[in-house]
Amino acid sequence: MTASVSVGEKKEFVRWFLKKYQMKRRECVWILNYLISHETLLNNVHFVEEAHYCPRAMIMSVTTSSGIPFRFYKGSVMTADAEKSFHDLRLHPEEDMYIQLNFQMLPPSPEYLAVLEENPFMPKYLHISEKDKRIAEDMLAESLHSFQVEQLKKQIDEAIDENNKDKFLELSALWKQLQHRGN
Repeated sequence: MTASVSVGEKKEFVRWFLKKYQMKRRECVWILNYLISHETLLNNVHFVEEAHYCPRAMIMSVTTSSGIPFRFYKGSVMTADAEKSFHDLRLHPEEDMYIQLNFQMLPPSPEYLAVLEENPFMPKYLHISEKDKRIAEDMLAESLHSFQVEQLKKQIDEAIDENNKDKFLELSALWKQLQHRGN
């Protein structure tokens, strides 16, 4: 995630996004197109995750997303009325606006990663520490290794049952490799 994203990068991303995806609400397309044509506004726009934590935010979803079609947050007010958000954008162009886009992000696109910023309003308890990330990666690697070992055991047993010496020798060599990696 980047700390500072240029207006040009944001324009390029929004154009790419609008070409690639169809929004659940047509007003979202209008708002995004309006942002492209107003650099002052776009300068104060930040693409983030979990935008509902931000003091002034919009959440927009594409048709293939299970997310809500549209939400606008300002202070303690939340509405699905896109016209109110559009009006607020025009009245307060100098205020920061945080936008969350709900669309297929696996794998994350380079276009999106280029404009994605850290959400400064995200509660600390929701941040994942580097230590927790390493623990999760280690657990995943260990789980994958265990799964591979179990699958290989089954295949070796099948080779024995089928009296297939060549397959047994081949799988035994793989077994030895897995044992060395696991240690």
